[in-house]
Amino acid sequence: MESLNRFDIAAYGDVLMVVVEGDLLPPDPAVVVMPLLRDYPAVSRLNPVIRVGEAELILATRLIAAVRRARLRRVGIAVDSGDEITRAVDVLMGGV
Repeated sequence: MESLNRFDIAAYGDVLMVVVEGDLLPPDPAVVVMPLLRDYPAVSRLNPVIRVGEAELILATRLIAAVRRARLRRVGIAVDSGDEITRAVDVLMGGV
């Protein structure tokens, strides 16, 4: 099982995703992620732009999903955008 932490960027095929699941949860074969997409309709605070290398990708917050860890490969980290990602989850869940 791939060791993935919160805010890691992982590749699922050719789609990049950010791990949003907390690190304190017990190990599970699946992990909660949000895709990073180039052309996604952005809504303020719900879909922050995340820089990955030279690319600016949009966090597709509403496409939150659980993916099997075995299908993911860590390619980076978005800890510098952690506050924006957490705020996007809060907006999704509570509308604040």
